[in-house]
Amino acid sequence: MTVPDDVRIALVGCGRISRNHFEAIERVDGLRMTAVCDNDEERAREAGERLRVPWFRSYEEMLARAECDLVSICTPSGLHPAQGVLAAKAGKHVVSEKPMAISLTGADELLHACDAAGVHLFVMKQNRLNPAIQLLRQAIEKDRFGRLYMLNCTVRWSRPQEYYDQAPWRGTWEFDGGAFMNQASHYVDLIQWMGGPVETVMAKTATLARRIESEDSGVAVLRFRSGALGTIEVTMLTYPRNMEGSITVLGERGSVKIGGTAVNKVEHWSFADYDDDDKLVEQVSTNPPSVYGFGHESYYRNVLQVLRGEEAPRTDGREGRKSLELILGIYASARTGCEVPLPLRDRF
Repeated sequence: MTVPDDVRIALVGCGRISRNHFEAIERVDGLRMTAVCDNDEERAREAGERLRVPWFRSYEEMLARAECDLVSICTPSGLHPAQGVLAAKAGKHVVSEKPMAISLTGADELLHACDAAGVHLFVMKQNRLNPAIQLLRQAIEKDRFGRLYMLNCTVRWSRPQEYYDQAPWRGTWEFDGGAFMNQASHYVDLIQWMGGPVETVMAKTATLARRIESEDSGVAVLRFRSGALGTIEVTMLTYPRNMEGSITVLGERGSVKIGGTAVNKVEHWSFADYDDDDKLVEQVSTNPPSVYGFGHESYYRNVLQVLRGEEAPRTDGREGRKSLELILGIYASARTGCEVPLPLRDRF
């Protein structure tokens, strides 16, 4: 598929996360916004006028009329597969916000549609591109830890009832899922990216304080195929504000914790053997204005380079499916009270 000098991007879903996409696209030479869409007319018009691009209320109309090479999908999670399939059938590359779907059936339909159309499917996992996370990943790839023993992700954030009340789809099983599927999905992705394939998961979830269908808190215990153990702790009830978004990796020859509110700060870095990467520890800590971090721009730079044939995708559809399957395993365990093996035998 021929890609023009400027990749033209149409975006659907002009809500909370869209601003990060707009700002990132604006900063990448070679990317150009050409249309926006939202079923809320006021929101669509405001975004279109601010960006000086055509705006639409109908997604199908935007696909038919807008000049674009790629569609960025920033709508409620339950809509991602169907909208991505329509974009693929229209011959457009797809960037999906996390998660790519809320069921494996939806994820696979989107994967197959993009494969059949010969278009790329990118799944937004921008936290992988945080400088501190990149340094940790490099340490794992260099085998600096030796055998991995324990991994932990902690997400202690605050989402008041007003957050859920702002949009009726939030916290619903049909369109969103709960704390694991939405807010903590990046952290589920990080722990399996660092620790490797998960063999089994045992989990408990609860809706302790928010008036929503899904969970506002939960814990999960993982056994990785390597034999390492992992834990994930998630809550949206931290008082009075976001406290921590972290990952810790402990191995036979190293211990690292990347913390801050959004895995943005090296809090502990210790290895038995020296490596020149150790000089970079002070440089990679960042102070992002929100828990979304700075990774959207780096992600879109990769998208552009992939479409130009210069790089491989950082997280494509199949990579995005891995963390979705783990989240669904967490939910299956919480629902049944049983330890759940992966890959899942049943398609959720």
